Order: sequence, then structure tokens, then C-alpha cells
Amino acid sequence: MKPEEVGPFVAKARSCISDIENLPMPVIVALDGAALGGGLEMALACDLRVAADTAKMGLVETKLAIIPGAGGTQRLPRIIGTAKAKELIFTAAILNGKQAAEIGLVNHVTPRMTQEMLHTTRPWIWHKKSPQWPIGVKMAKTAISRGMEVDLGTGLSIEEACYAQVIPTKDRIEGLTAFREKRKPDYKGE
Repeated sequence: MKPEEVGPFVAKARSCISDIENLPMPVIVALDGAALGGGLEMALACDLRVAADTAKMGLVETKLAIIPGAGGTQRLPRIIGTAKAKELIFTAAILNGKQAAEIGLVNHVTPRMTQEMLHTTRPWIWHKKSPQWPIGVKMAKTAISRGMEVDLGTGLSIEEACYAQVIPTKDRIEGLTAFREKRKPDYKGE
């Protein structure tokens, strides 16, 4: 690219990746193979990351005398901590899935993924790790994401506003009723 094309290209990439992060539903990414530079920046915008133990990931831009420009310098420290993020970015380190899990970069690590595993990643996490509570999950994502950008007091106010949005829902009543009746709830997203 010509120098004058680089800035607009990276800005568009940053915007597209932010659009992923701002989706109202949980976004889960399955990493298998290489997620280097922009590929990892895209994965960082997702809520949950699952990686094959053989996956390779890193923000390697400093090897090219540039920096991560699509959100990596901001999202990585928020996920794994500032000092570790600086180390990985400064050294352009490449981690495998196990190493990424050890530092909290990915939520789960699995043996090399097959096509079948890639297609079942969402149900595996969604159904086994988190019950189907669409409204509650959406509001929790909003409270966490927005709350992490502000001070604790403001974050608690955001949480309160999100909680207020679940109070009038049919799903909340169904969840409480099912709990009282000792049965599995049947949520409708209402």
C-alpha cells in the first residue's frame, strides 16, 4: 500500500473489529492455525476464545517496525494485564494454545480442532458452560463491557441500569418459577 492508504485501511480494520466487539450477543472464536497480527486483534474483540493447542498467536507487528493498529494495544492489556501485554508486543512473541491459556489469553485449549469440533464450539461453550439466558447474557455483556471502561462507581450504575432492564422480562419470571419448581427453565428471550 502507498503510505497515504495505510491509515484509512487500518482505521477501517479497527472499526470492523470494534463492530464485532459491540455485537449484543456473546461472540466466541475458535482459533486453529495462525492468528498473528490482525487475526489476533480480531480474536481479542470476541468475548470468549477457544484455541487448539497447536494454534499460533501473537501481535508480531513490532518485528515489522510498526505496532498493532486495530485495537491490539488496548484490548490485549485489558485481557491479560499491562505488563504481560507489553512483554508480548515488545518481543513480538508467538504463543501456542497452551501458553495462551496459561496467561488467560484464551479461555479454553483443546487438542487440534477437527471440522466437527469447529462446528460444535458454540454449542459446547454455550450449552455446557452457560445456560440459555439470552436477555441476561446480553445485559451482562453490556454491564461488563461498558463497566470496564469507567471507574467502579460509574460501573456499578451501569450494572444497576442493566439489571433494571431484566426485571420486567418474562424470562426472569420463568427463571424464578423454574427454580422454585425445581425444573429446567424454558427461556424465550422475552
